[in-house]
Parts: sequence; structure tokens; C-alpha cells
Amino acid sequence: MHKLKRAIIYIILSIISIVSIFPFFWMIVSATNKSVDVTRGRLLPGNHLWENFQNLIDTVNLVPALMNSAKISIATTILSLLIASLAGYGFEIYRSKAKDVVFNILLLSMMIPFAALMVPLFRMFGSFSQYLPLIGVDTLTAVVLPTMATAFLIFFFRQSTKMFPKELLEAGRIDGLTELGVFFRIYVPTMKTTYSAAAIITFMASWNNYLWPLVILQSPENQTIPLLISNLGSSYTPDYGMIMLAIVIATLPTALVFFLMQRHFVAGMMGSVKG
Repeated sequence: MHKLKRAIIYIILSIISIVSIFPFFWMIVSATNKSVDVTRGRLLPGNHLWENFQNLIDTVNLVPALMNSAKISIATTILSLLIASLAGYGFEIYRSKAKDVVFNILLLSMMIPFAALMVPLFRMFGSFSQYLPLIGVDTLTAVVLPTMATAFLIFFFRQSTKMFPKELLEAGRIDGLTELGVFFRIYVPTMKTTYSAAAIITFMASWNNYLWPLVILQSPENQTIPLLISNLGSSYTPDYGMIMLAIVIATLPTALVFFLMQRHFVAGMMGSVKG
């Protein structure tokens, strides 16, 4: 009976694994086939990978789009980790009724869909364009600023800070460190698993962000990789082999970031603290 139960569990897990992996397998295989083979549902690798790559390079500005996405994602990740961790640390370490009220209001902001904020944000950055062109409409800065600190990340860091040993703070203060010194020299190194998890979440969200860049970026030279892939799919006769190759290339940076930091990801999501 025990062996039968284990066999059923393994069968169910195997089916779930196949269903989960199949889209990635199909995407990679399709990148090596012609468009007509993709539409026919061919599941065997082809020999048109280099041809699809040449068509992709000749058709769109792939490298500038990747660079724009990289600039936005890296800047957003660094600023988000800094601001959200400072805010989460402050909300948890320096407790007061007023700060709890502010934090609750901050959490309520998570209930507002981003679609409701797009028009006010666009009008605001449109007004910036007249006086501060570097942060106006059709700039990469305008993509970064609204997303560089989210209520979720602040909540995430505050919850993780609950597991932080407060004795370390007192020891740092006794040794003469300033509050910023305590934060950067004690808190940040100790909470590296939390930072790793937050970095993965933020980088992936920023890299795959589509809606706000679509609204705020208007020139082709500023488009990001999700916008480029969307434009490829909206043509009159889309080349699905070329599109699948573009998707594979766009997936590689996020996969690389995840695999490099996966050792700390689970511990960070569970709020564990490691020195």
C-alpha cells in the first residue's frame, strides 16, 4: 500500500513537471524551426536557428532593446532594494502609532490597480517634460521612478526584519556606529537572503514590465524587449520562429539571475536570517 501511494505521488508529480516544462521546451524547439513549422505544431528541433537569428537582427533593433531593459531593470532593482529596505527597517525598528497608521495606509495602496494610476502618472511626467526633460515622457527615467519602491517590497522587508536579532543593533550602537552605520554594516550583510529574494522579484518584474513602458515610451530607440516582442507579434504576417527566438533571448537574463541567486531565494522568502 505504501509503495502504491508513492507511485501515485510520483506519477502526479511527473505529469505536473511535464506540463510545467512543456511551454519552455516548445519555445526553444520553435526557435529552431520556420514559422510554418511552428504553426503546424512541430515538436522536433529544426535547423533554422541561425536563419531566425539573422532575420531578427535585420528586422529589429534587438541589442538597443536589450540594453534599455537592462538599464531599467538594474536601476529599478538597486533603487528598490535601497529604498524598500530602509523603509521596512525603519517601520519595524522604530515603532510608533503614527508609523503604524502610515504603514497601514501604504498597504491599502496595494489595492489600487496600476491601470487607475496610468493617466495621472502620464500627465505628471508630461508636465515634467517642459521643465525637467531628463525625467519627462519618453525617457527611461520615467519608467524607473514609479516602480522603484513598492508597498509589497516595503512590507516584505518589514516582515523579514521581524526575524532580525535586535541584539546586533544594540551591539553596533554600543560600539559607536551611527544609525546608518548600523544599517549598512550590520543589517544589510545579515539580511543577504532577503535582499537576494527581493532582487529576483524586482528584476523579473521590471524586465517583464510591459504596460507602463508601452504608455510612457514613445520612440523606437527607447523601446524595451517586451515592447519589441509585442511589435513582432502584431505584424501582418508574423514570423513565429523569429518571435520564439526573441522570447528565448529575452528569457535568458531573468533565468540567469534566478539561477545565480536561487540558493538564497527560498530562505529569503521564508524570512530566514543568515549571518
